[in-house]
Amino acid sequence: MPIMPTMKPVHVIGLAPGSLQMTPHAREVLARADVVAGGKRLLAACPDDLIQKGAERLPITGKLAPVLEAIRKAAAKGRTVAVLCDGDPLFFGIGKRLAEELGSENLLVEPNLSTMQLAAARLGLAWQEMDFVSLHGRDDFSPLYAALVRADLIAVFTDAENTPAEVARALLERGAECFAMTVLEDLGTPQERIRPLALPETWGMEFADLNLIILERLYPPEIELTLGIPDHFYLHQKNLITKLPVRATGLALLNVEPSSTIWDLGAGCGSVSIEASHLARQGRVFAVERHKTRAAMIRENIRRTGAWLVDVVLGSMPGCLEGLPRPDRVFIGGGLGGPSNEDTTLLEIACNRLKPRGRMVVHCILLDTLHTAKDYFQSLGWHFGVTQLQASATDSLAGDLRFKAQNPVFILWAEKP
Repeated sequence: MPIMPTMKPVHVIGLAPGSLQMTPHAREVLARADVVAGGKRLLAACPDDLIQKGAERLPITGKLAPVLEAIRKAAAKGRTVAVLCDGDPLFFGIGKRLAEELGSENLLVEPNLSTMQLAAARLGLAWQEMDFVSLHGRDDFSPLYAALVRADLIAVFTDAENTPAEVARALLERGAECFAMTVLEDLGTPQERIRPLALPETWGMEFADLNLIILERLYPPEIELTLGIPDHFYLHQKNLITKLPVRATGLALLNVEPSSTIWDLGAGCGSVSIEASHLARQGRVFAVERHKTRAAMIRENIRRTGAWLVDVVLGSMPGCLEGLPRPDRVFIGGGLGGPSNEDTTLLEIACNRLKPRGRMVVHCILLDTLHTAKDYFQSLGWHFGVTQLQASATDSLAGDLRFKAQNPVFILWAEKP
């Protein structure tokens, strides 16, 4: 026997940006709808003579869960439900959430021209290779920073808190001055305005509630962000850098995933953080350093490489770790050894905060540090191992080459159950 549908399909209707015009078919759907849901602005764009008498208007304000439940119940009772959306409901719209809650098989989607299409047309930009970032309801800009690394053109969808001025401030704080900003306001309306702006120019500016930002890269970073950046490309204090062979091995043992949140504790010049951000392209990377000069060097190395995903945290450990999100990966390159850190609880706190099935890598030069870390992981019952690495690199001598040995390093890795 054929399976009977559990609910009547829900119509998801896109309205044109700005003008909020709809297709003739959308008008036909609204004329027979029993329930019409949408934001207040979209519902107001539908006059009473367009919606059948007695139809229920369901405003989408505040939390979405109660509205979705009301839509589900109405459709399950066989009522015709129409949900109004801006532009294309499946492009940073409510369509995705409706599909997750109701099942895509229970949706009939009628898209309209999207705000992005209209913006690209106004600027004459091909947008098939553009990156898209939504800051709606977010309290951090990590998706924006990730896009800055990989894309030359970025469209940013804003909200009342994350305004163009706030986006410009975030870019300037990161040193990402290599991007130009264009703000498009009230697209598709008589008040439409398009403004190319220098990032510092946005300070104190007011913008229309309906706006979209286009960021365009003006020039590439000085140093390409890759794995295995030569040591001398990094600004660093003498010998205070995790050298390339050890860095590469440590990153391999850290087993970074694209969405990983990473702590680099005792970050030095930031070489591990910067190259880890190349791997954690959808995650977050925190370079923690207590020395102001080294923290400044990290920021300069971020600017040189365009590793905008890296957050620099200046402070003494472990206190400065309290407000950071729990990590999937922890790298400790400094902070466990030396007389000033004999009584530190850094390792204990890092292990406690590490997420289950997370991984930690500790670089040890001193034997006491190696034994301290090994004994602690052993007491926790974690699976761990140690790789001893001593690399030699070519060096000029008497018109020829010799191999110059680097200091041996013990690379200790551990997995949290």
